[in-house]
Amino acid sequence: MQATPPQPLGLTTFTVEGRRAPALFVVGWLGVLVGVALVLLAAMGPTGLGGAIVAAAGFAGLSIGSVLLAGSQTIEQRAAGLPHPGPSPVLVFVAVVATSRFAGYLVGGLLLTLVGEIPRPIGDLIAVIVQAAVFLGIVQLTVVGAGAMSWADIGLAGRRPGIVGRELLGGAVFAGPVILVTSVVALAAVQLAGVTPLSPLPPTGTPSGLVLHLLAGALIAPVAEEVLFRGFALSAWLRTAGARAAIVRSSILFVLAHVLFVGGDTFGEAVRLAFVGGVVRIPIAFTLGWLFVRTGSLWGPIGLHAAFNAVLITLGETALGG
Repeated sequence: MQATPPQPLGLTTFTVEGRRAPALFVVGWLGVLVGVALVLLAAMGPTGLGGAIVAAAGFAGLSIGSVLLAGSQTIEQRAAGLPHPGPSPVLVFVAVVATSRFAGYLVGGLLLTLVGEIPRPIGDLIAVIVQAAVFLGIVQLTVVGAGAMSWADIGLAGRRPGIVGRELLGGAVFAGPVILVTSVVALAAVQLAGVTPLSPLPPTGTPSGLVLHLLAGALIAPVAEEVLFRGFALSAWLRTAGARAAIVRSSILFVLAHVLFVGGDTFGEAVRLAFVGGVVRIPIAFTLGWLFVRTGSLWGPIGLHAAFNAVLITLGETALGG
């Protein structure tokens, strides 16, 4: 008889007995717990440089800890022969968020020290570039580098340029209908909540601002976000939960990523802003997931995401400039 592969020890099973990488598990959890404690301390403590240093240290600990736990989980999953022999998309998402915040503190502080005040559109572009580098770097480190998926599995490699071009254009065609639905949803959500969220890339009303924001929001960000949320997360859940559940789960992560750090003058206002910001992203999130499952390629969703952002950015800049 063929031996049944052992069930992997989960990350919430707090024991090292029987684990294949106990050091990764223990150090990973220590990093996460210390990181969370420091982030909470920074949130409740004084503002200014001291608070920023504590917060940066907290996100660094959370980043390192979650990456190590991802490694531990991958080793356990592979040994058990599971359909997805890699880290949970939720865990990778935590690593991406924590690393992005740490990188933001590090790069932001360095730039302010070296050059002082930075024009908003240039700062937005730098922030998007840093975030995209983190997205791709974490996926490379915890997923591709660990052998859980290849870039072809994620959907970013293995297609000829002509096919890529057609898939990008095919995805872009859906931007118009999705923007129409999003506009209706946004109108209803704003009326219900009584608040209007600011754009992640606030319009400047200038040609240079339009170019920089299109580069950031319609070229760089769509590629990085689609790699994480559709290429990796949705693909991983397709192997374990089926298409519908995979689309819903990856869409929740996508929405959460866009409202996680929404702030307001009061707690109630922050909740209402997060509600509106989350609801208006549901149509595009589900459409991106459906398109990825339907085509089996990441280029269609990238085309849709890029066209969607490009239209909204252009409308915002045109309205302010006019």
